[in-house]
Amino acid sequence: MESKEDEELKKVQVVDARARNISHNVRCTECGSQSIEDSQADIAILLRKLIRDEIQSGKSDKEIYKKLEDDFGETVLYAPKFDMQTAGLWLSPLLVAGAAGGLWAFKKHKQKTNVHIMVLDLVRGVPLTPKEKETMLDILTPPPPVGSTPSAWWGRWTGR
Repeated sequence: MESKEDEELKKVQVVDARARNISHNVRCTECGSQSIEDSQADIAILLRKLIRDEIQSGKSDKEIYKKLEDDFGETVLYAPKFDMQTAGLWLSPLLVAGAAGGLWAFKKHKQKTNVHIMVLDLVRGVPLTPKEKETMLDILTPPPPVGSTPSAWWGRWTGR
């Protein structure tokens, strides 16, 4: 007798666990920001009951998701499928990152190319504009050595 009750209890627990799992992945159509498991809206309560009824009638999780999607549209699911309509949504981060990387590479290449052109102009004897001269001096002048000036030594020695 107890084994029959235990079996019945396990069956109820499995149905409950499956229903909760599905309910966590379905968006409340009234709230929008909550799953139907977390929402207390009337439609969420009805959907939870519908899911439990579908599970008890022997339907698989996929069939239940498909029924909900057919009845309420794809937006009811938290994880939209990948197809031609949602490809832009899924691929947009990659496109933005690729465009940013391409722009960065182009600017670096252009910067290097301009320096090489200026050097070639110098070798050919073509006069540089004042901005080009300033750029060349900035590139070719080595940075001042750090800490080698007498005032730097004096500052360290006196503790300033």
